[in-house]
Amino acid sequence: MSQQHSAAPATDSATAAVAARRRDWWREAVIYQVYPRSFADSNGDGMGDLEGVRSRLPYLRDLGVDAVWLSPFYASPQADAGYDVADYRAVDPMFGTLLDADALIRDAHGHGLRIIVDLVPNHSSDQHEWFKRALAEGPGSPLRERYHFRPGKGERGELPPNDWESIFGGPAWTRVTEPDGTPGEWYLHLFAPEQPDFNWEHPAVGDEFRSILRFWLDMGVDGFRIDVAHGLVKAEGLPDLGSGDQVKLLGNDVMPFFDQDGVHAIYRQWRTILDEYANKMGPEGPSSEGRWWETGGRIFVAEAWTPTVERTANYVRPDELHQAFNFQYLSTAWDADELRAVIDGTLEAMRPVGAPATWVLSNHDVTRHATRFANPPGLGTQIRTAGDRDLGLRRARAATLLMLALPGSAYLYQGEELGLPDVVDLPDEVRQDPAYFRGAGQDGFRDGCRVPIPWTRTGPSYGFGDGGSWLPQPEVWGELSVAAQTGRPGSTLELYRTALAVRRAQPDLGAGDAVEWLRAPEGVLAFRRGEFVCVTNTTGESVTTPAYGRVLLASDEVARAGDEAKTPADTTVWWTTAV
Repeated sequence: MSQQHSAAPATDSATAAVAARRRDWWREAVIYQVYPRSFADSNGDGMGDLEGVRSRLPYLRDLGVDAVWLSPFYASPQADAGYDVADYRAVDPMFGTLLDADALIRDAHGHGLRIIVDLVPNHSSDQHEWFKRALAEGPGSPLRERYHFRPGKGERGELPPNDWESIFGGPAWTRVTEPDGTPGEWYLHLFAPEQPDFNWEHPAVGDEFRSILRFWLDMGVDGFRIDVAHGLVKAEGLPDLGSGDQVKLLGNDVMPFFDQDGVHAIYRQWRTILDEYANKMGPEGPSSEGRWWETGGRIFVAEAWTPTVERTANYVRPDELHQAFNFQYLSTAWDADELRAVIDGTLEAMRPVGAPATWVLSNHDVTRHATRFANPPGLGTQIRTAGDRDLGLRRARAATLLMLALPGSAYLYQGEELGLPDVVDLPDEVRQDPAYFRGAGQDGFRDGCRVPIPWTRTGPSYGFGDGGSWLPQPEVWGELSVAAQTGRPGSTLELYRTALAVRRAQPDLGAGDAVEWLRAPEGVLAFRRGEFVCVTNTTGESVTTPAYGRVLLASDEVARAGDEAKTPADTTVWWTTAV
């Protein structure tokens, strides 16, 4: 009798532990970003689409990721690659239909993958129905109150309302021609003129986005990546910034249009919606059998460029968002001291709010890390030169293993598992980044990381589709393809596959909030997590370290002699002390 009583709590405890891990899956998840137009083309028109993504889900399942984040596929004029949304509840015909989106979500769940979709709440397209009506109805239209329309300065209103600059270069204001043909008011756009900023002080804007959230949650998505999460609220009165070359201040200084405290009230409202959906079917309900994805929490991840990681932590307080991209880490040079400082700072900042660290090395807005690390430090996150390709790849492989060993969640960008470099020599006439065509601001070289990825050694677009590709692919793409690397010992693709499998199998990897730093030579990072040890050599020379047991994985060959190991330049080694 006593044995029966003692067994029940253990079973209950085990069930509760499994349920908690499913619910908090995002704390240790590896999430793969798909840029739909560049992932897979199902109809041969040169543009990737949802059906193409759906056809490649088995690849992502076998790669070993937990979830897929899809960049925007909404109805859009594509002035900024879909980040100018005309209809948040419709799929752009270039990507497919709502039925395609539904099939993709269902198939992903069938493969054990969760789906996160992009949400763009800072601005809409100038072809959004609200904005078109605001222009047509003229000054005084209630629709204009849902955006930032203002009269201009100067005798005839010929000057912008303030001195803010667009992130894409040039003024952040555009003057409209009124219905009677006269020059009229100005509207705010922190990005391209085709992307007018919403006025989040207007209640209709909040109502609309809460409805949009429910629309996609009802479709079955597992979360949202929030574009420009730091930009929704502007300082009262839209004050002048009083500084030139404002783009260089981004992410480093407090700005009247970014990281205002008012954004947090919005996210607290949003969180209640996600929690409502997460609680609809708990781990003891029907969803625990056959509908596993409903047992886990739905999540928000913030794209929030802030001056400090402590400011980033404000977005992931317990009643707000779940994750926030660690752009401080992404921007850190390949230097042991700098990396350790950012790692420590991140873990310390996240610990008080109980949020996981969220690590990332590449995405659709920055030069791929295989190219960033191929160049000298200090060039920023948009780089025009190829640099030393072999050096960049060696460092990128090591950096990825370091990232995947850190406590928390990690994001991968499509193609990085192939070791793809940025395509830095695209002809000017094929570029589509709107920042490239503005006079100032960012360099506008984001197209280089958006070139469609290669699947096969040969073919008109290396397996991307039966036709060409919307951006030209370099000749080296064939040997970097999935087909060329699959099953090839030492290939970057096989390194990623093995790393993700080992990460999932090791109980000491994934979720957590601390590392134990070990003594290491200058230029080397070494830390312990339980029976797991990670050693990263950021120097250009081999170094000797202790042999911490058995090698689980290494980004390059490790020579071992007794109790010592020689770690090559720019290499990360995973060890286990378990017998």
